[in-house]
Amino acid sequence: MNFKDKVAIVTGGSRDIGRSCSVKLAAQGAKVVVNYCNNKAAGDETIAMIEKAGGTAILVQGDMTKKSDVDNLVAETLKAFGNEIHVLVNNVGGLVARKKLAEMDEDFLNHVMSLNVNSTFLATQAVVPHMPAGSSIVNLASLAGRDGGGGGASAYSLAKGAVITFTRSMAKELGPQGIRVNALCPGMIDTTFHDTFTPDAARRNLEANVPLRRQGLSDDCGDAVVYLASEGASYITGANLDINGGLNFS
Repeated sequence: MNFKDKVAIVTGGSRDIGRSCSVKLAAQGAKVVVNYCNNKAAGDETIAMIEKAGGTAILVQGDMTKKSDVDNLVAETLKAFGNEIHVLVNNVGGLVARKKLAEMDEDFLNHVMSLNVNSTFLATQAVVPHMPAGSSIVNLASLAGRDGGGGGASAYSLAKGAVITFTRSMAKELGPQGIRVNALCPGMIDTTFHDTFTPDAARRNLEANVPLRRQGLSDDCGDAVVYLASEGASYITGANLDINGGLNFS
């Protein structure tokens, strides 16, 4: 789990799961590039947490659905920390809104796909040329990509299903270069995502029925991401790791 002298990029790294990944990678010695899109205050808070613990990090603004912003993120990383990038955590994504089939238009579908799939593709494409053998990519998928998600989440489920498949494709393509690609598939995690999109009653119902009798935490996901990125997982690639308290077995 030692990331000394390693450089890591975490997209959407300013809060919740992304923040946990950023802080935990830094705690293991990585030089971390924390990307944010709109909430600079949250990004600054994440950097402060890392630095208070003795870690090293920089904050870079950018919309990961835009190639120019992704290219700038990579350029700022290389400028700050040298010529190699060893870890990429593709954390950017979101539900946007719950909409049933009849309520969705093409613009909405394209927006959800771009936020979840294009962001993962663009960051991967931009970072891989700077990754030496032994590097690792961890994508954030979702249980929704496996089971179709809750009500009004079909576009999100479609997008996360694509992330799951892209993870497998990249594991095959990049494996000969010594680059591993895995994904995390979180279930109900206590984040602002579910604060926004999931009624409290539904969350309490899940807590009563999931085998571990609780929602997941951002740190549960952060720990798993750090493991998948580490040399301890050196023979794991193409895996889509479920982290849902036993709610679903895939």
